Amino acid sequence: MELFVFIVAGAMVLGGAAGVVLRSHPVHAALSLVLTLFGVAVLFVAQEANFLAAVQVIVYAGAIVVLFLFVIMLLGVDKADDLQVEPFKIQRPAAVAVGAGLLSMLALAILVARDARTPSVTPSTAVAAALDGSHDSNVRAIARDVFSDHVLAFELTSVLLVIAVVATVMLARKPRKGDTA
Repeated sequence: MELFVFIVAGAMVLGGAAGVVLRSHPVHAALSLVLTLFGVAVLFVAQEANFLAAVQVIVYAGAIVVLFLFVIMLLGVDKADDLQVEPFKIQRPAAVAVGAGLLSMLALAILVARDARTPSVTPSTAVAAALDGSHDSNVRAIARDVFSDHVLAFELTSVLLVIAVVATVMLARKPRKGDTA
């Protein structure tokens, strides 16, 4: 049974990922992304990671893809746009520089994380904490991890989403009669 679930979920993930890349209509690509995310959630459930499966469905398949669809619909993808026009000549070199900077920061983070010491929680202490009768030990551990070690990542994600919404509004805004196109 586990093999069957894995094969079906893997086919969902691969089919949805292929649909994201191969579909020309952006709405269909976003719906293929939903299929991919649901397939990953099924794989999480198969590994008994129910919290991750719920987060996968609620946050990614729910909120993020809805945000993508909101942006797609707000921009009006049914119109034929000339994508060859580049308003600023510095956009491509700036994008290359930002991409190279992000890749170098990722490589540096990987090198630093490789040298970092392992956390002081051993499996025996984690099992002891789970068996001591406190039913919320997992919730406390996740909360401690999220709000102490990864708080910067969550704050940066919220800033990124705000920037995406503001950019969407700016791109979808119709020019006034006096404005230049």
